[in-house]
Amino acid sequence: MAAARTLQRLQKIIWALIYGGLLTLVLGIATARTDAATGWVLMVGGGVVATVGVVLIAVRARLKADSQS
Repeated sequence: MAAARTLQRLQKIIWALIYGGLLTLVLGIATARTDAATGWVLMVGGGVVATVGVVLIAVRARLKADSQS
């Protein structure tokens, strides 16, 4: 059980991780043309961050909101 405020905060974190990770991944692809090592670091880092966001979606799906009585 989690508070509604906690679930909202978790959702904001999830989407920030997904969009930030995908942006970093795309920047890594663009950077790889001029500097391969930096491009790979950005691509792997962005992919990992986006994957963490996707995994947190599964975690969020299992959480239930507290019932207000």
